[in-house]
Amino acid sequence: MRLLLLSPPQLGRIAGAFDVIGVFQLITATKGLRVRRAASVAVTVGAVLATGALTAAPAQAVTVPTIAAKTGFVMNNANGAALYNKGMDTKLSTGSTTKIMTANVVLSQTNLNLDTKVTIQKAYSDYIVANNASSARLIVGDKVTVRQLLYGLMLPSGCDAAYALADKFGTGTTRAARVKNFIAKMNSKAKALGMTKTHFDSFDGIGNGSNYSTAKDLTKLASNSLKGANFRAIVAKKSYTAKTITKTGSTRTMAAWTNTNTLLSSYRGAIGVKTGSGPEAKYCLVFAATRNGKTVVGTVLASTSVTVRASDATKLLNFGFAKLG
Repeated sequence: MRLLLLSPPQLGRIAGAFDVIGVFQLITATKGLRVRRAASVAVTVGAVLATGALTAAPAQAVTVPTIAAKTGFVMNNANGAALYNKGMDTKLSTGSTTKIMTANVVLSQTNLNLDTKVTIQKAYSDYIVANNASSARLIVGDKVTVRQLLYGLMLPSGCDAAYALADKFGTGTTRAARVKNFIAKMNSKAKALGMTKTHFDSFDGIGNGSNYSTAKDLTKLASNSLKGANFRAIVAKKSYTAKTITKTGSTRTMAAWTNTNTLLSSYRGAIGVKTGSGPEAKYCLVFAATRNGKTVVGTVLASTSVTVRASDATKLLNFGFAKLG
């Protein structure tokens, strides 16, 4: 017995064959072409002509970006999956990105009242002058709420606001003791979050030789911090105007604080979180954005300028979203 695969024209020339156009007939024949049985197989018009028609086209590969920053890391905020990595575990100075932890510790306090007032001390102002540090321009003697201090901390990157918060939320009988205790809380929180390659020795990033973290650890910190509604509201704000209470009890309208994170204006979906810079840290940025219900969080450390760190972050956000699809 032999199997014959016949085309429609051939079928028409064989006695007993069905006259079916567009259908292949599989004929089982014995000697003398005596038909035993026939089966028809429908064929989609053009299917045999379109080679590979049923095979999906491969997805176009996403080009891995090149960044100027010494290290960088990006992750899917939903599950912590890494999307990009350049030296993610390299320990580097963090500059004012340290203040993310300052805010995190404050906002984690039990029974926190954001409307509690703090009196601005001369020590905070002297600290700014001595270190030529970034400032929220807080006025000595003014009463400022904790909420306002957090905006002063995160938008203009006020080291005076950081000092005031550390002094307020640290425990001890002296200012030095309270600040030391607050920094200890920062390190305890880092440990609790699994930031194994991080250590803080300051409340604002002006380190004393042992203030460092990694791109991965800072991204992890940002992701945790963004779970809090108050933190999200603060870091997403482009500008904020505080009204403080003066020594005489009158209201002072402060000059508006502008967020140093330019991505809030330049990148669609940006939601925060914090810049950092310094002679050792160079130019750093911890960033996050949400598009189509997906959030990407990342960090670049030791970039080459304010403009370039924003460009680095933009490249990594675009890459992250492209990877998520």
